[in-house]
Amino acid sequence: MLTATTVWRADPALVAALAQRLGEPLDSYVNGTQTWLTPDGPRGTTLEWRLHPVASYRPPAGVSHYELWDHVVAQLPGPIRLGEESREIDALWDGLECFPAYGDELEPAPLAAAVTDTLGIAPHASGLVDHQRIGDEWERAKGATSLVEALLAALHR
Repeated sequence: MLTATTVWRADPALVAALAQRLGEPLDSYVNGTQTWLTPDGPRGTTLEWRLHPVASYRPPAGVSHYELWDHVVAQLPGPIRLGEESREIDALWDGLECFPAYGDELEPAPLAAAVTDTLGIAPHASGLVDHQRIGDEWERAKGATSLVEALLAALHR
């Protein structure tokens, strides 16, 4: 099954736009992923936004996954001091993906227009991807590959 998706590469301006436009993440995962759900897709579709961690993500010592977002946003544009270390945005997250939540079907162009309106930044790429295949490859690699690079490669085929 192919899913309409949009992808941005991570940088301080993107994280600042997420903080300003979407606020606190709905959930924060141990693997570094930050997620939001918003009701502003085409025809009122709920959208899922996922800020994906870098390949082989290693959590910063002394900062829980629940605290990570607040620590980062408070120190934008960076570098970000996290416990005993300092990291740039692109050493934490590879990029942002947005797609229709709950398996709703959308076309890529209306999705790209809607997310650009919501975030105020156009995605680097949009189109249809096979989330199952990309997720399976990431799982097989035990997180050692970039989800964002896999998404971008699928979108540029």
